[in-house]
Amino acid sequence: MPSPADTVARLSAEVDVLASPPPPRPTGYLDATRTATYGFLAALPLFVLYEVGVLLANSGPGQIRVGADVWLKTLLATLGGVGWAAVGVVVLAVGGWAVWRDRERRPPLVPRYFGLIVAESLVYAVVLAFVVGGTVGALFGGWVWPDLALAQLRELGLGLQLALSIGAGLYEELVFRVLLVGGLFWAIQRVTTTDRRRAYLIAAVVGAVVFSAVHHLGPLGDPFTLSVFTFRFLFGLALNAVFLLRGFALAAWTHALYDVLVVTGGL
Repeated sequence: MPSPADTVARLSAEVDVLASPPPPRPTGYLDATRTATYGFLAALPLFVLYEVGVLLANSGPGQIRVGADVWLKTLLATLGGVGWAAVGVVVLAVGGWAVWRDRERRPPLVPRYFGLIVAESLVYAVVLAFVVGGTVGALFGGWVWPDLALAQLRELGLGLQLALSIGAGLYEELVFRVLLVGGLFWAIQRVTTTDRRRAYLIAAVVGAVVFSAVHHLGPLGDPFTLSVFTFRFLFGLALNAVFLLRGFALAAWTHALYDVLVVTGGL
């Protein structure tokens, strides 16, 4: 039986929790753009550009789409039977959840921040291309590109190349960064006593290995070479860092703009 003093102390603690102020509202560009609200709103144009681009650029009865997009929609179809039509509903649901999650912080919606996100991502895309490419070049004695994938893309029209590049940035970041790395991090934290930093490092490395490996699978995959595998592995690690430090929207835009620069000859 708790004493009156213990009861008073417990009630006081509960009142303090209820009366505690909400988390500080992000006010600057760096803080605001890391929130879930900006992650959804800034990535939404990628979704629209990809879906409209694929619809307009594909010809014939079938549609060429990004592999990660097909995986997600096939999974939705398996779970609910309406996967290909349900993706729009899922996107809106995720956006609603993002806004609800930030309801107490209420990040300010500043229009110029969205332009800055694209500009910052472009800088990351160029820097990562040269850093990763230079590192692989130093290790293997030459600049490395995934030649088969690029050759296959160049057989398509420019409009479809751009749509697929944008879709890869969005859907591959969603699959490999949010679901895979985020899921691994969550699982490691739940089943082990590993601290957060080490857990994320393990998840990031495993995620980068899987990210690189899947590009060598299937009839459209690149033949395995250590140099190309290393290139994608290091690029996946770099995108993990962008995702961790700057959020989903920056990672998706960085990936998409990198792919666009590659297919247009900008890199």
